[in-house]
Amino acid sequence: MKKYDYLIVGAGLFGAVFAHEAKMQGKTCLVIDKRNHIGGNVYTKEVEGIQVHCYGAHIFHTSNERIWNYVNQFVEFNHFVNSPIAIYKDELYNLPFNMNTFHQLWGVKTPAEAKAKIQQQISQMHIVNPRTLEEQALALVGQDVYEKLIEGYTRKQWGRPCSELPSFIIKRLPLRYTYDNNYFKDPHQGIPKKGYTHLVKKLLEGVQVILGTDFFDNKEELVAQAEKVVYTGMIDEYFDYCYGPLEYRSLRFETEVMDMENYQGNAVVNYTDYEVPYTRIIEHKHFNFGTQQKTVITREYSQKWDQGKEPYYPVNDAKNTELFNQYKKLALNEPKVLFGGRLGMYRYMDMDKVIEAALDMAECELSYEGTKKEE
Repeated sequence: MKKYDYLIVGAGLFGAVFAHEAKMQGKTCLVIDKRNHIGGNVYTKEVEGIQVHCYGAHIFHTSNERIWNYVNQFVEFNHFVNSPIAIYKDELYNLPFNMNTFHQLWGVKTPAEAKAKIQQQISQMHIVNPRTLEEQALALVGQDVYEKLIEGYTRKQWGRPCSELPSFIIKRLPLRYTYDNNYFKDPHQGIPKKGYTHLVKKLLEGVQVILGTDFFDNKEELVAQAEKVVYTGMIDEYFDYCYGPLEYRSLRFETEVMDMENYQGNAVVNYTDYEVPYTRIIEHKHFNFGTQQKTVITREYSQKWDQGKEPYYPVNDAKNTELFNQYKKLALNEPKVLFGGRLGMYRYMDMDKVIEAALDMAECELSYEGTKKEE
């Protein structure tokens, strides 16, 4: 007899949502994670009374009523609205690209003036069939926006000049001709008042969790304990990189406690100048409108991923998509293993999409298991 119905590899959002849904259907689950904490990359911990986003800024936003209602069952969200700013050399700009940005760039005051300025710059480019990210961006927004707000940041993010990156990375660059600094258009936006770790903890209530456990160190023994496996790790690692490793971009963080109330006046400040080595600085207290006497900041550096580093962003170019499809075919031959999450599905997903995918998988899987029992 198996000890558990499901072994869930990974205590991040995907694994926690699936575990909660399975538990609600009377299933037994064991959740393991190689890290010493739950929450995956949404993990937050309290420092100086401030909820620190340990793996980069996570701002919950969704247009999906089902998902918004779902997460609000477990925790209370605040009304944080993401309005990042960008610093280029000694200049400061609002993001996303909107009328405030255009006024800061050119002194224009009306949408018609801004559109005319951008169109004038685009027409000077004479780019008909963009082949690179650089050409694509120039054809969409013109020279000034590209040079000051895209080129350096993107080069740092991907570790390659924009002239060497494929055009499909930037399919479109939204230009908003309103004075609106709200980055997301989703009607629901906010951050759990007690942090994301509290949300994951609530999801995992009543579920057995073992931390500091690497699935691959005891794979056979762990798999033998459960009827099925929900695997949210790297799909290529599961198959021992038999076709070669998929590519990712990784991140490095430098976090500092500062003896001041307010360091930068905003939760997220992007540094778009290539000469500045980090991509952005996060000041965590502003996510929760903090009034603490101290503050905590994190400098975020994009870096090349190598095996052993934490994979953050899949490189979904043609080569890696083809490679992933090969692994996906192998996954179809593993009927006792369900692959989910951004690493198991090799797909960058916002948090609401992760939760939606986990709920969909749970609904499909648990209803199927129920049907089997009835038969």
